[in-house]
Amino acid sequence: MNRKPPQAAERGSKRKGGKAKAVLKRQPAFRGWATSDAEEIERRRWRGRTEIASVEPLEPDLDCFGSFRTASVTGGSYDVEIRDLTGHRNSCGCRDFATNGLGTCKHIEGVLHHLKKRGRRAFAAAAKAGSPRAEVFVPGDGGSTIDVLFAAQSDDVSLNAAIGLRVEALKHGDDGALDALRAMASDHPDRIRVSRYLANWLEERQRVALRAEDRERFLAEVAAEPAAFDLVRFPLLDYQRTGVLHLAFGERALLADDMGLGKTVQAIAACELLRRHRGIGRVLVVSPASLKAEWEEQIRRFCDHSAMIVQGRRGDRLKQYCKPAFFTLANYEQILADGPDINATLAPDVVILDEAQRIKNWQTKTARAIKGLESRYAFVLTGTPLENRIEEIYSIVQFLDPGLLGPLFRFNRDYYVLDDRGRPEDYRNLDDLSRRLQPVMLRRRKEDVEGELPGRTVSNYFVSMTDEQRLRYDDYQGPASRLLKLARNRPLTKQEFERLQMLLGCMRMTCDTPYILDPDVRDCPKLVELERILGDLLADRPQRKVLIFSEWVRMLDLVRELAIEMGLDFAWHTGAVPQDRRRAEISRFRGDPGCRLLLSSESGGVGLNLQVADAVVNLDLPWNPAKLEQRIARAWRKHQSRPVSVVNLIAEDSIEHRMLFLLDQKQELADGVLDGLGDVGNIRMPSGRGAFLERMEAVMAGTKPQTPQDQAPQDQAPQDPAARLCEGLRERHGDRFLALFAPGGADEAFMAVVDASPQDVEEERRRLAEGHVAVEVMDRRTWEMLCRLETAGVLRFAGGDRGELYRSQHLDDGGAADRQRRVQELTAEADRKLRMASLLAGGDFEAEARAPAAEAMTTALRALTVGTGADDPGETAQAGELADRLFEEGTLPLHLKRSVEGALKDGSDLIAASDLLAHARG
Repeated sequence: MNRKPPQAAERGSKRKGGKAKAVLKRQPAFRGWATSDAEEIERRRWRGRTEIASVEPLEPDLDCFGSFRTASVTGGSYDVEIRDLTGHRNSCGCRDFATNGLGTCKHIEGVLHHLKKRGRRAFAAAAKAGSPRAEVFVPGDGGSTIDVLFAAQSDDVSLNAAIGLRVEALKHGDDGALDALRAMASDHPDRIRVSRYLANWLEERQRVALRAEDRERFLAEVAAEPAAFDLVRFPLLDYQRTGVLHLAFGERALLADDMGLGKTVQAIAACELLRRHRGIGRVLVVSPASLKAEWEEQIRRFCDHSAMIVQGRRGDRLKQYCKPAFFTLANYEQILADGPDINATLAPDVVILDEAQRIKNWQTKTARAIKGLESRYAFVLTGTPLENRIEEIYSIVQFLDPGLLGPLFRFNRDYYVLDDRGRPEDYRNLDDLSRRLQPVMLRRRKEDVEGELPGRTVSNYFVSMTDEQRLRYDDYQGPASRLLKLARNRPLTKQEFERLQMLLGCMRMTCDTPYILDPDVRDCPKLVELERILGDLLADRPQRKVLIFSEWVRMLDLVRELAIEMGLDFAWHTGAVPQDRRRAEISRFRGDPGCRLLLSSESGGVGLNLQVADAVVNLDLPWNPAKLEQRIARAWRKHQSRPVSVVNLIAEDSIEHRMLFLLDQKQELADGVLDGLGDVGNIRMPSGRGAFLERMEAVMAGTKPQTPQDQAPQDQAPQDPAARLCEGLRERHGDRFLALFAPGGADEAFMAVVDASPQDVEEERRRLAEGHVAVEVMDRRTWEMLCRLETAGVLRFAGGDRGELYRSQHLDDGGAADRQRRVQELTAEADRKLRMASLLAGGDFEAEARAPAAEAMTTALRALTVGTGADDPGETAQAGELADRLFEEGTLPLHLKRSVEGALKDGSDLIAASDLLAHARG
């Protein structure tokens, strides 16, 4: 008989063993979505073999039938209870076990695999003998009750009977029976085990009962005293009260009302109800960035609670989370970077998701980050919870209650018709899906509540300007501000006044788009927001028609292009259109069901009867509220049988934003005189040149003009300590007063630079020491030395910022100011790239986000390089080389260097870029 050499036999054995291991480690193959429960269990067995790194016995004396702590290769850790070696009656604390209904998970299968490897004969013998203890537990089969597994070899009839009685009592609502079972387990640890996860089951049952009791108690309170439902400043409609109850007493609930039914005010009122009855104090509102300012306005309108818009670089945001207002307003992109920090520092009681269709794709990073937020209460607001596919509603509900619709594999199996390759062909059982959603979702369409609706609802959408748009806006704002300052001292000439009006008009045009003034620049964030709004307006009512107004035809030109791209037919109504053609366009809009939009300048703002439309979009706001009312009145007028939705698009932090106050003030006068509304006695009449300048300064500065009651006496000293200090130094030293700083942004400690002798500087220091603020005074030479030390990296001002309040043209810091300006330019550029990458990643364009994220990282490293005093390495610089150099110089910490290396190895990393940018800014 031929034999292989011993070495060859050994090699063959290794090869065979290696192939077998490769087969065992290979992930099971499935047919698309068409998996059976057996196949899903096999998937978890494979993951248990390949993804569980360690198994630690917590009850070593009990061998197989004890508790175990598992650690996965990804770092997660869960405790597993083993009571059945051949069936599916074990327990785990992971989310998959709680929702899949299979009775197992990868952690349980990992423990079973570990026990088998330890000794197959011993494992088989233990499986045959069964657990030596009576086991009281919650089955993992998706049921909502508890079960008991008696020990196969137990002969203690009385103990088993006592266990059975208490289990039945617990099932029927005797919560005290759990304590009795735990006491029995404590007295007989070798004969009975009560699962630790029973506490979760009991807590959930108690919470459901408590919610029902609280709701009934509140309704009884309202029946006795109707004012108990006065939760916000304005009365709630009946359907809105129902929505408030659904949110507040549902704890984690979806409000899917049509657009314009007041989802925001219902959520605000629900938070106030929870504050009064449950003592909540921290609410996190997550919305698209364009809606944060609208939330702030609505909160201010309906209640007295504080609201804070989260903004700035990451370091600033983290500080804001540590000192929250009652309402903290963030956007989805910020959650992507800040989610864990929000849980740790803000720890919100309530999370509100507005326009929650942003998480409809359960696979995106944004959706995963949102689902990582922790809070007892969660309100999801969206008028379009389902736009394209039913798994969108699955993803949204998963945030509220992961167990409600079960695992995705069972959801797909239950509600899709799948072909032989496991691909979806059609829907099925949608009536069952609707029934299962009822506990968490409340949806009202406008036609359902038309009898309760007011004549119109108004929504303000605040839109951020692009960088280019903001630069051009500032080009007009600067000269306008200087003219207003000049007007404080003397009347403006006719030419100056006309120039001021021109500049204000250009600022308003730029709020829409620079394209109105410069055909080469088509930046227009309002157009992006309009696309989303039209999608919402036209989706919830197929026959709806919409009026779109702008004061400028060039803005309408962009809207016309958008309508063509969206496949929407439209009518066109501007002053340049001949009269006969205008009439034809209006007739077509009224009579053609396919003509959904009317695009109109102010020429369509008066005289037209357009009740066929029930939505009005104002792309810009006129100075005069009467013009705004004339636009709206084209649809909202006599014989209009439907409520009208009015949407105003407003450029955030702009003249348009601040015009809202003037419009409200003018409307208050009209309401009081014409309709007898409001407190007419408190309306003040602005008049004369002073009143005009006051209103214009308010619009430019974003402050409400003072009423006569608010104004301070003319001889009162200015209250700003920096202004008083600066004025006094200038009076005493003239041109020798060179600069004033507030290092780190402090408002109670200052640093002044005076070109004077050491004796004069010391005298000034002693004089200022008698005041109420701390001031350090230095001469020019000392200041120049500090600048050299800062450039060399030996020192850094508190917060990384000098806090410059005043600088004379005679002060030179050896180029440090130029370097600081360049650092600021580079960090601003990096911030723009980072925001672009975040927006792309949040919109499912992860591949496209890599390039701007990499550019943001490199630009932040360039800013750090310039900050050390070196020249800007330029756009061709390599991130790895910059990081190495900065690390060697001690400027870049080791963890950031490793973060850069990881990003270069695995693809651009948003978190790495964000951390680098925060470090570059100090």
